[in-house]
Formats: sequence, C-alpha cells, structure tokens
Amino acid sequence: MYIVILAGGSGTRFWPLSRGKSPKQLMSILGGKSMLQRTVERVLPLAPKGIVVVTNAIQAAETAIQLELYQNDTNLHIVEEPEGRNTAPAIGLAAAFVSHLHPGALMVVLPADHYITDEEEFRRTIKRAVEPAQHGSLVTLGIVPTRPETGYGYIEVAPERNDAPPYPVRRFVEKPSQEKALEFLASGSFFWNSGMFVWRTDVILEQIKEHMPKLALALAALSIADDTGESSPLQLQIAKMYRSLTGESIDYAVMEKAANVVVIPGLFGWSDVGSWSALPEVIPHDAAGNVTINVREEINLDSSGCVVYGDGKLVALIGVSDLIVVNSGDAVLLCSMERAQDVKKIVEELHRRDLPDYL
Repeated sequence: MYIVILAGGSGTRFWPLSRGKSPKQLMSILGGKSMLQRTVERVLPLAPKGIVVVTNAIQAAETAIQLELYQNDTNLHIVEEPEGRNTAPAIGLAAAFVSHLHPGALMVVLPADHYITDEEEFRRTIKRAVEPAQHGSLVTLGIVPTRPETGYGYIEVAPERNDAPPYPVRRFVEKPSQEKALEFLASGSFFWNSGMFVWRTDVILEQIKEHMPKLALALAALSIADDTGESSPLQLQIAKMYRSLTGESIDYAVMEKAANVVVIPGLFGWSDVGSWSALPEVIPHDAAGNVTINVREEINLDSSGCVVYGDGKLVALIGVSDLIVVNSGDAVLLCSMERAQDVKKIVEELHRRDLPDYL
C-alpha cells in the first residue's frame, strides 16, 4: 500500500492567515502539528510502503521541511507540480510515480487538509477498501451525512441495498441547494463526497487512458526516476507536460464516467475544514459558542458564536454574534459567519488590485 497525499491547495477561504506559500495544509490552524503533518501521522500505523506527497512549486520548500520529521518512519517522496491543475493531473502524476516504484500497487489518495476525529476508525475504513480495490474497483470513501450540508458534493447509491458495503455508485452530485440537501439526508441513499480514494495504480491509469487520453499520453511519455528534486530530469518533464494540460477534477473527468466505482461509508468524524466557519465543528468552544485561537486573553461581553484568531493579542468581544475575526499581523478580516465561503472573493480582489504582499 502506498499513500498519496494531495498537498497543493491554496486554502483561499482561510485568508488572511492562509497565503500562497503557507496554505491551510501547512498551517497549525487547530494548534500543534500542521494539517499535512497530522495526515502523515494518521496513516503511519497502516505501515505503507511509501508516502508520496504531491505539492506545488511555491509550497515545495516548506512541505519538505515539515516532512523531515518522518524521513525515518517511511519512504517519503515529494512530487512537485509547477502549478495547480486540479486533482486529475495530480492523481495521474502520483499514480505514474507509484507505478514506477511498484507496478500495480494499491494506492490510497488523501487530501492533506482534512480533519478526522476517530483515526482508528478511519484506518479500519481504509482497510475495508483494500479488497474491492485489489479486485479492480475504484473505491471512494463516502461520509455518512449528519446534516443537510450545502457545501459538499454528494454520492448517491441505490436505496434498496441489503448487502454489506461497498455499494455501487449511481451518480455524483454537485453541491446542492438547501432543499435538495434535505431530500438527500432524508433518503438515506446519499453520502458526502470526501475526495478520498483507494485503487490499484494500473486500474486508475487505465481509466485515465479511457476518459482523459491527452493526460494518459503525457503520463506515458514521462521517464520517471526516484529523484524528484528541483531541476531533476523528471521535474523538467513535468513542467513541460503541465503547460499542455487543462485543470480537471478526478470526479468530473473519471469517476463520474467510470463503471467500476463503489463507495464505502465512513463514520470517523470527518470535516474538510473548508472555511473559518467550520472550526466550531473541530475545535472546542466556550459556553457562549465562541472559538478562540492564538488569543492571549479573551474578554466577552454578551457575544456568542464567534470565531476569533488573535495573533497572540488580547481580544474583547462586545455584543456581537456569529462573527469571524482574524488578525494575521498585516491584515484583519471581519466577516459574518454566513459569508465565510466568500472569503475567497477577497483573494480574487487582491489579485485584481495587484497586491501580492497580501497573497
């Protein structure tokens, strides 16, 4: 078993703390280790033959520094993308690299920036996926929904299912409206799409060949050596390859079209920690429902449901509720909780105004 960790995201919804060189997965938003380090430590008990981390040029140096802790624990490889092209090229590149190390190996794909409460159950779920993956299925982990969430994609399975999982996937559904999300939750036939997968490298590469022939040809042309450092022959080939690729997600490009896709339900306390508003799910809050991070002291007068990142300062809240307050030193964010997903628009505006110091 090889673990592939996708660690090239930009984390724009966590601005101003998350920046281009230090995105969410490389930060300690939850305290302690970074989310990338937590992901590595979560899979080490599975005793993988190797861990391949796919990152990008801007984040590669910090990624390598954070992974130094684990060099003695497993075979670690960093594969660097020159720029992001969504998940399909990243996964294809990782599959080609793992296939070079071990043809036909089992490959577990995990995002670097998810939070999991029950790590033992998470590892048991991965182990449940091994058998169907070994037999040629593309296995995705579907999270049993706990609320009518509109911020996640969904996976539908047949409503009449008496057998034990894995369940054949009927379709993938984009982020729904509130009304649809309520229907999905009530039906019992939908799971949240976690973006976590288990499959054999030869199986996913064959599916990429069928559904993404241009990417398949580019991957087949790579001459892969184990050295993936900056300016290595492989890195130069990847840079050339990426210039000809368009960004596509693995869900849209492959999973929605493939016939051998199954889902294994996961009940291990999962969150993609997609924005500041998700933190109350994963960080303990006080009696008023406030979450405070990196705050020297908090004074609260009649305030509730707030998320505050204080940059080591004293924070005073007076008569406010459902507010996000983030002080990153050179920038301050004030945002209503219900508009947390719009923080990425601030990043877009910073790009438009050509303010790179804040990116």
